[in-house]
Amino acid sequence: MQPSSGILYLVATPIGNLEDITLRAVRLLREVDFVICEDSRHSGILLKHLEIKKPLRVFHDHTQKVKLDSLIQELQNGSQAAYVTDAGTPLVSDPGFALVQAALNAGVRIESIPGPTAFVAALIVSGLPTHVFTFVGYLPQKEKAKRDALQNLEGEQRTLIFYESPYRVLKTLKAMLDIFGDRRASVSRELTKKFEETVRGRLSEILAYFEKKKILGEWAIVVSGKED
Repeated sequence: MQPSSGILYLVATPIGNLEDITLRAVRLLREVDFVICEDSRHSGILLKHLEIKKPLRVFHDHTQKVKLDSLIQELQNGSQAAYVTDAGTPLVSDPGFALVQAALNAGVRIESIPGPTAFVAALIVSGLPTHVFTFVGYLPQKEKAKRDALQNLEGEQRTLIFYESPYRVLKTLKAMLDIFGDRRASVSRELTKKFEETVRGRLSEILAYFEKKKILGEWAIVVSGKED
């Protein structure tokens, strides 16, 4: 397929602290023709903070195909666009896969503008092995499916990294303790924000600690792999 002259930049944005955006990301957000975003209200706050005014096009997992086709047509016609999600690196436990696939199929050039990723931040402060790891992301919401997924990971020797919502984190920690045993773990919430907190210890200790706390914020759970 003949490549188009348009470019789609996948731009990582801060996961909390707005100072974490890169200089290159700021420059490209100023230079592109428009910004594709997960939520125009959320991304509008970031652009306002950066004093950038750009047209916003919304794209998420429920975007209709006709709208996706329109975005791809603009890129094929030579437009340059930045795709940002609400926080962190696009496509990593975030929408965007369908957009990238459609752009590639249409011959649009894709470039990654790296930056903050919550699971990496959680891993490097965990105190657990970082040389090999498996990023799982969000587990299934239904309890049986969640436990089945954890059971499939029980024999994994690499460090495991998960995301979880505040509404399910205690149940998830209990399921991990039941299936993995009392492994070493680290739980981080509100990374890079004012109330950032990381708690390290055995799963039983972490669970006991948070059972006494008010559960708020987004969570990253890092669990040691199975030992020989």
